[in-house]
Amino acid sequence: MNEVTFSFVGQNLSALGSGALWWPDQSLLCVSDLHLGKSERIARRGGPTLPPYDSRETLTRLAADITRTNPGTVICLGDSFDDLYASTELEFSEKQDITALQAGRRWIWIEGNHDPGPIDLGGTHLVEYEVGHLTFRHIAHPGAQAEVSGHYHPKAQLRARGRSITRPAFLIDQSRLILPAYGTYTGGLHSSDHALSTLMNDPAMAILTGPQPRIIPMPR
Repeated sequence: MNEVTFSFVGQNLSALGSGALWWPDQSLLCVSDLHLGKSERIARRGGPTLPPYDSRETLTRLAADITRTNPGTVICLGDSFDDLYASTELEFSEKQDITALQAGRRWIWIEGNHDPGPIDLGGTHLVEYEVGHLTFRHIAHPGAQAEVSGHYHPKAQLRARGRSITRPAFLIDQSRLILPAYGTYTGGLHSSDHALSTLMNDPAMAILTGPQPRIIPMPR
């Protein structure tokens, strides 16, 4: 499995190349910002037509991570759907896939700023979730400790051998962990952006996702 293992507030975690977070001791898989239904939402609001396969691709990658890790708990860390109507506009087959992924495990939908709130797709709906001294929420709270969040879609840039590589990235400091966006078409915010560079304390690290995840000092 392509991953980087690291310690966060005394817990051993793994950042998977897909952008998912794996916590073996809790049998817990966490993904953030799926933004399912984004291409449909853009078309519905009169925007440019994008290939309508983003939800299928995102769910396929999630299914692969679930098959690899076989988690007892899955946390979707907010903005799982792109707007209020996106969950109802999913293809029937995609809804079936979500139901199948939930079978035999606890599934937690954390509320995000795009999310419709409780939806008819099973699982438990929470504002935040605490387990093993970690708190999972969508948007980071100033001064929070042992916090896992998403929302910002962080990405980081690495310069090597005369080339510049930019990838979605996990950001980690002594007290908080921010996950990259898991969904297709989600875009991202550079770690050097003021919103992230002021939020993350020194020393902070970034783990670039992809086929060969890599941990580097967080670019500021």
